[in-house]
Amino acid sequence: MTRADTAADHVTLPSTGVTVRYRWDGPPEAPVLVLANSLGTSMDLWGPQLAALRGRFRVLRYEHRGHGGAPAPPGPYTIGDLGADLVGLLDVLDVPSASICGLSLGGMVAMWVASHAPQKVERLVLSCTAPALPPAQVWHDRAARARTGGTGSLLDSLAERWFTPDFLAGHPDVFDLVAAMLTSAEAEGYAGCCEAIAAMDLTADLARIAAPTLVIGGRIDPVTPPAMLADMAQRITGAGLVVLAGASHLANLQQPHRFTEAVVDHLVGPPAERGDRVRRAVLGDIHVERARQRSTAFDEPFQELITRSAWGEVWTRPGLDRTTRSCLTLAMLVALGRMEELPMHLRGALRSGLSRAQIAEVLLQTAVYCGAPAANSAFAVAQRTFDEIDTAEAGAAPR
Repeated sequence: MTRADTAADHVTLPSTGVTVRYRWDGPPEAPVLVLANSLGTSMDLWGPQLAALRGRFRVLRYEHRGHGGAPAPPGPYTIGDLGADLVGLLDVLDVPSASICGLSLGGMVAMWVASHAPQKVERLVLSCTAPALPPAQVWHDRAARARTGGTGSLLDSLAERWFTPDFLAGHPDVFDLVAAMLTSAEAEGYAGCCEAIAAMDLTADLARIAAPTLVIGGRIDPVTPPAMLADMAQRITGAGLVVLAGASHLANLQQPHRFTEAVVDHLVGPPAERGDRVRRAVLGDIHVERARQRSTAFDEPFQELITRSAWGEVWTRPGLDRTTRSCLTLAMLVALGRMEELPMHLRGALRSGLSRAQIAEVLLQTAVYCGAPAANSAFAVAQRTFDEIDTAEAGAAPR
């Protein structure tokens, strides 16, 4: 388990004077996803999810007061204070709205923002969290212990709540990571956040959440057990619920792959759904609808396979943008002599942002590596396709 580097920025919020530490990852043009950390952790918490998420989103990670190198104003705080920090950060960064994935304290902040500033939240993931965690005295006691003994004094007791014993025994790297995050938290910031949880009750606010919501947690989480998660999900209109077997409170670290898969499915849709969106974006609604109308009971499973696997699982993977995938597709079709499918993907390449000149460069490249006859046929197909597009556009132009 590796830690994120320290290349983060700071901004002082004009609304509150609080200084927030944050970091961007992912392409600037992508939709924004905020990752909100749990109590006692930092943005390093999201290491297992970052690779999958930053390929699809512009990921914004930030630190709670006194966590991860962020300064800690004197406590106590309220959940409203911490929620206002996130809203203020989005305003300063000129982000009108974003999806939010919050774990534990981060989930509490996320549900506050979703219920008090709903215009800011597109989609919501509430992980290993709850709208209230009584009794308050437990949190006041923990705050006092942090102030007197430092956050490191809480490590052993918290590790038992965060993970199962067998997981800790087999993953010393994860233990070292959470230990580093916890001990780096300032005592006053940690204690102030404890006091925010002590005073919190967002139960009545859950009905005000309008953003599509996923509730996710661990089956063996002693802090927010499945029954608590189910009750919260029932109070949020249309919310989904995923309970991960073999996971405790920091479920994203104990079951990273299944956690990430559930979050991605909620934020961008399951493979079949996102495959349909990408297929339509690349090939066009008319083509997709025509293919569906021609589909029969015999080939319907194949159509579903292509939508789910090729378009939903490959074309949506992080690592390559859509124009690069279009270039590769054109080159492979030429190499394999699939000229009957080339017009469809030539049109798709144009929709993906390639110019005709760039397509010509791709075809010229195939002349070198696939052979002149194949490229000659491809250039002819491309010219006919472009002529058809020009004729159709000319016919549709107002006169």
